[in-house]
Amino acid sequence: MAKIKLTKNELKKQKDSLKMYQRYLPTLILKKQQLQGEIRTTDIRLNELLEDIERLNEAIKTWIAVYGEEGVFTADILKVAGLNISYGNIAGVSIPIFEGAEFETAPYDLARTPAWLDAAVEKMKEALLLELEARVVREQRRRLEHELRITTQRVNLFEKIKIPETRGNIKKIQVYLGDQQTSAVVRGKIAKSGLEKAAAL
Repeated sequence: MAKIKLTKNELKKQKDSLKMYQRYLPTLILKKQQLQGEIRTTDIRLNELLEDIERLNEAIKTWIAVYGEEGVFTADILKVAGLNISYGNIAGVSIPIFEGAEFETAPYDLARTPAWLDAAVEKMKEALLLELEARVVREQRRRLEHELRITTQRVNLFEKIKIPETRGNIKKIQVYLGDQQTSAVVRGKIAKSGLEKAAAL
């Protein structure tokens, strides 16, 4: 705790600081609540995506054996060519928003590949879209959590340290200035009484 000057100017400075802390604290609390709400929203969306991924995995389990056919379904048949991401602002935090993805499908001979390959490529696109969106939602959550940590620290700083400390400083200065004023009045009375006695002699 820094040493404070016991002056009227310092008293005004401390009162101004207290007003500023009390003005900004509700805004910080509101921001904290908004961030907590957005984190809950990202959690809900992430759970939905994970459930969709799980359902899709269950649906294609029956195809797995066919996917393994020699040279039919290879890792390079489908590639992500690009992500479509925009950015939004939530409580002052820039977050990515998943808008979709572009895919490249390697050319394949329709006469030499099984009929199920087209359906398999579509299912893979669907799975990749879910995975990519889940990745973006995780990044949203990470950014929101980071900002929530900072905002919570500021709320705690204002609530638990700055406001009580400033109130204490104000009280301390007021007591000191009050004592000085009382002391000045007493000295004045003593001086006046001394002057009156000297005049009476």
